[in-house]
Amino acid sequence: MLDPAAPQLVINSRTLYFSWLPADPDAVTALVPAGLCPRPDRQVFINQYIVEDETQTSGFGAYTLTYLGISLLGVDAPGGLNPGGWWTTYVASSRRVREYAAARGAPVLTGRTQIEVSGEELLSETEVDGAPLIRARCRVGETGHVISSGHHRYFTRRDGQLLSSVYPFVAEPVAPFEIESVEFLQPGHPTYALRPANPLTIGFGYYSPRSSFAYPGGLSVYPVPGAAAESTRPLHQVPASLARSGLPSGS
Repeated sequence: MLDPAAPQLVINSRTLYFSWLPADPDAVTALVPAGLCPRPDRQVFINQYIVEDETQTSGFGAYTLTYLGISLLGVDAPGGLNPGGWWTTYVASSRRVREYAAARGAPVLTGRTQIEVSGEELLSETEVDGAPLIRARCRVGETGHVISSGHHRYFTRRDGQLLSSVYPFVAEPVAPFEIESVEFLQPGHPTYALRPANPLTIGFGYYSPRSSFAYPGGLSVYPVPGAAAESTRPLHQVPASLARSGLPSGS
C-alpha cells in the first residue's frame, strides 16, 4: 500500500473537467458539511480522467478516475481563480488509488471511466458496479499553444475533521470546446442529487489530452467554528491505524 502521507505526481492524463448548475439546489446544499458554504448558484463540478500507463505516475500505476463535488464560497485555491470544492464522490478503477485516497478522507467507490474521441465528438462515461452512472457528450477541437495552470483546493472529511489540500496542475486544453449533454443514468444512486438543470447551464470546462497534477504530501485540518484550537495544526502524517485498516477491498 502507498503511504497516504506521501505526495504523488501524474503527468499527461486525458482529462475532461467541467461544471454545471444543478436541477435540485437544495439537495446539493444538503451534501455540504457544517463549516463549509456552497456557492450561491450551487455549482457542481466533475473531473473524469484516464492515466494510460504506469510511467505517467510516481506510484499510482495506470488507472481511471472520476470525482464529483460542490464548489464552495470563501475558500478559494491559491491565486483566487478557482473556488475550493467539497468532494462528494470519488470513483477509481485502481485499488491502490482507492486505498491512498480513502486514507486521506476521499469518499471512494469502485468503478471505471472511459473517454473516447472520434473526430470532433467526445464521449465520456463513468460506471460503478458495472453499470453506467454518468455520461457526457462534447465537441472538441485541436490542442493549441494555450496552457492552463494553477491550483485546485479540495476538502475531504476524516475522523470527524475537515481536511484541506491544494493540488497544482498544468493542462493543454483543446479549442474549440463545448459540452452538449450530461446524463445521470441511475436515479436511485446518491450522485443523482448532483444532476444538472434543464436547460444545461455550464460554468467552466475544458478537455485536455495532456493534463498533469500532483497530490500534495501534507493535509491541513480546516478549523470549524467551535472546534478545538488544536484542529488548526497541519496534518503531515496519516495515523498508522487508519492506514492499516478501514479501507475498501475490491480489485
